Amino acid sequence: MDAGGGAEAAANGGIEGSADPCSSAAAGGHKLSVHQIAGGGKAADFILWRRGRVTFGVIFGATMAWLLFEKSGLSFLTICCDIFLILILVQFLRVKLAGLLNRQPRPLPELVLSEEMVSNAAASFRVKVNNMLMIAHDITLGKDFRLFFQVVLVLWLLSVIGNFCSSITLAYIGTIALVTIPALYNKYQGHVDRYAGMVHRNISRHYKIVDENVISRLPRSFIRDKQD
Repeated sequence: MDAGGGAEAAANGGIEGSADPCSSAAAGGHKLSVHQIAGGGKAADFILWRRGRVTFGVIFGATMAWLLFEKSGLSFLTICCDIFLILILVQFLRVKLAGLLNRQPRPLPELVLSEEMVSNAAASFRVKVNNMLMIAHDITLGKDFRLFFQVVLVLWLLSVIGNFCSSITLAYIGTIALVTIPALYNKYQGHVDRYAGMVHRNISRHYKIVDENVISRLPRSFIRDKQD
């Protein structure tokens, strides 16, 4: 019974490990939750609908912006300039009206970027750019064929999708997906992990066939030049 239970647990563990590519194991084999993967802060609460009003407000704002940009026929620059023009005029009229009525206008918050905030943002941006450059370097040299195949597939899919919808529509779809897919996965994680494990095994099997029938038949000198 113990041996059978251990084998079953090991099998289930293997399925879970391959089924959930987004989650990573912490020390001691503890599986991270979706909230922890998303950062565990206010952003994670927003993505997982723990701040329902904020999430709904973002969806409503994104929908209104998409309708404005996509259906109005105006350019992005024109709409942005019109919005800023309206805001400036409204603020100007509010201040002048408060002066005529002998009222103190409500003070505006000071928009100042601290040196620490700029330094932290620059450091974080530099690390991410360096990581992307390292990945691009490995892809162009053919050091990771699987990553190369994934990048080519994603770029091809984006190119195909770009023929049917604009960049504004893609940004809107990405925003909606950001606030729906993680929440749905968090709710139905068990079912998703089970089917994701099946898909992962099928993809691995097909990749193994490609590896054996295509990559292994490439001339060794070609592979050596790619690795160098």
